[in-house]
Formats: sequence, structure tokens, C-alpha cells
Amino acid sequence: MNQRVLKYRDIRVIGSEGQQLGIMQSRQALQMARDEGLDLVMVSPTAQPPVCKIIDYGKHKYLEGKQGKDKKSKQLDVKGIKISPRIAEHDLTFLVKNAIKFLEEGHKVKVTCMFKAREITHPELGRKKLETFADMVKDLAVVERPPSLDGRLMIMVLNPKPNIGSKKNAKAEDKQDSSEKVQNLRDGENSAPQVAQQSPVPAQEGEPKATS
Repeated sequence: MNQRVLKYRDIRVIGSEGQQLGIMQSRQALQMARDEGLDLVMVSPTAQPPVCKIIDYGKHKYLEGKQGKDKKSKQLDVKGIKISPRIAEHDLTFLVKNAIKFLEEGHKVKVTCMFKAREITHPELGRKKLETFADMVKDLAVVERPPSLDGRLMIMVLNPKPNIGSKKNAKAEDKQDSSEKVQNLRDGENSAPQVAQQSPVPAQEGEPKATS
């Protein structure tokens, strides 16, 4: 960190606010960092001259660790669905609807077919159910991991297609815009001026009366 920088006479320095401070002697840059109560950290040692940045090193490491955990958590955010090789059609349809919801939210879906007792002697039944499942969500997902047998489990992983989440948001916005347009039309109809019906004006004395 700080002392490592002193191996180089001249360095390019980036300030604590991200501003370019230019090339200066490493001791001068280190003193600037200390004056701010911060650290001088080398971010690109292979550059000519090396690039260093004035930062809070403790905070920097904390944010790096947090980002790593968030990324790992996101990678592990896989929704699970369990079926059996003899699942009824209406039950399968219900689970497919759940999978569609997960995929639209951007989650991967792990579909596990569980074999009981002698069902394991007919793995093709489970494979067929998983393939049917994948076909029912083919507009939203691609098969990342084809059905594969692992003991008494056959596992398939579905990955949402790119922009599935953004398409859902766009549809919601279009629906909202349409609703607003309809409401505006209704408001316009309600606020249209009403034409009052006028009563006939009685004829004045001396004026000829209309005869039919």
C-alpha cells in the first residue's frame, strides 16, 4: 500500500474525488494522502508511470468484499421446483406457472424430478416430464443444464433468456399507458359541455302565430 508506492520515484495520481492530479513524486503524493487522512494505493503498477489513487483503504476493502458477497448471492439465487415422473398434467401446469414467474423476475430455475422406489427403473419417464416442462417455458428460458440423473434425482436447470425482465417491465408500462389513455378519454367525455334544451319562446301580442 503506502510504502510500496515509494519504490517508484514518479507516479500518476488520482485524487480522492476521482480527479486527475497528474504525475508527481511518490513522496509528495503520499504526503497529500496523509494530509487528507487517507491512503495512497497503487491501482495499476504496470502502467508507465504507475497509477496510484488516494482512497480510504479500509472502506475500499469493505466495499470490495460486499460486492463479492452480493455477486455470489446473486449467482446462488436459483429457484427450485420439484416434480415426480408421474405428476398429473394440471399439477405440472401449476408448477410451470410458478417457473414462469421466477424466470420473468430474472431467476434461474432448477427443476428436480424425484424418483421413488422402483420408479428409478424407468428414468425415461422423468426425462420426458422434464423435457415437457422445458418446452412449456421455451419462450422465456433456455436449458442451461439438460436433464441428468444424479442418484434418485434427475436435475434440469433453466436460464432466463436475455431481457426477459425488461420486456415484462415494458409490457407493464404499455398497459399503464393504455389505462391512462382510456381514463383520459372517459374524463373528456364526462367533461363535455351539455347542451341545454331551450323552451319555446311565447309569441308576443301582435305577432302572427304559426299554424300547422
